[in-house]
Amino acid sequence: MISTVGLSITDSATQVGGSARGTVVICGSHAGTFAAACVARWGVRGVVLNDAGVGLDAAGVAGLLLLEELGIPGAAVSHDSARIGVGQDTWDTGVLSHVNRNAADLGCRAGMSVPDAADRMWLSRIVDAEPADLSESRSRVAAGPLSVWALDSASLVRAEDAGSIVLTGSHGGLLGGRAETALKVDARAAVFNDAGGGRDGAGTSRLPALDARDIAAATVASNTARIGDGRSTYADGVLSAVNCRARTLGAKPGMTAREFVYLSMRN
Repeated sequence: MISTVGLSITDSATQVGGSARGTVVICGSHAGTFAAACVARWGVRGVVLNDAGVGLDAAGVAGLLLLEELGIPGAAVSHDSARIGVGQDTWDTGVLSHVNRNAADLGCRAGMSVPDAADRMWLSRIVDAEPADLSESRSRVAAGPLSVWALDSASLVRAEDAGSIVLTGSHGGLLGGRAETALKVDARAAVFNDAGGGRDGAGTSRLPALDARDIAAATVASNTARIGDGRSTYADGVLSAVNCRARTLGAKPGMTAREFVYLSMRN
């Protein structure tokens, strides 16, 4: 089996850095294009992510094609086999559901354990890829005195977003199960993607953590909005879960993300 020296296990693709060069990255993030692009830039041998319920337009695994185009073996584990946002779970219990051509050529396949897939990916060469252009990953989507931002990743939240409404393309899972990772700032309201719910309901675990901070929060169903695409969260998303604070505003599952934004601005 591959030495742990050859592995980088992380809860989020945005946490991957230069120390991952030459390793196989085992990551709790969804396998969408944003997360894949974050990892690909660091000269890795292979990447394993979470399929996030696959979702609308197969956005939950779209990053595997990006990795394939760069020549990097990529795979995703079933969201029911490992808690999204928890890298160690991806390694310990993850079962592959999707692989790209590069990974398949090395013998990776659906149903395989992550350690077995990592052994095969270790045989790949190091790929130095040009960083993807993520400059349009943050956009203001509603005019008015209260800022409403669509962000492809919750990692793009800034200090000045306190008091704003943020609709992210990120999954609704706590990173490593830690409550402090729910959101960087005290926003007025926040929306995430439920990533298919997944093991132990991990895809909505940010919601109670944000209740404790009196932040109205919701997730949209993964089959209604493209994960990793904040603008799709806003334009297409239909709520699948809301926290207690959001319920006090009148939010409920089945409501559109746009309607939730209106409620949050009004109250």
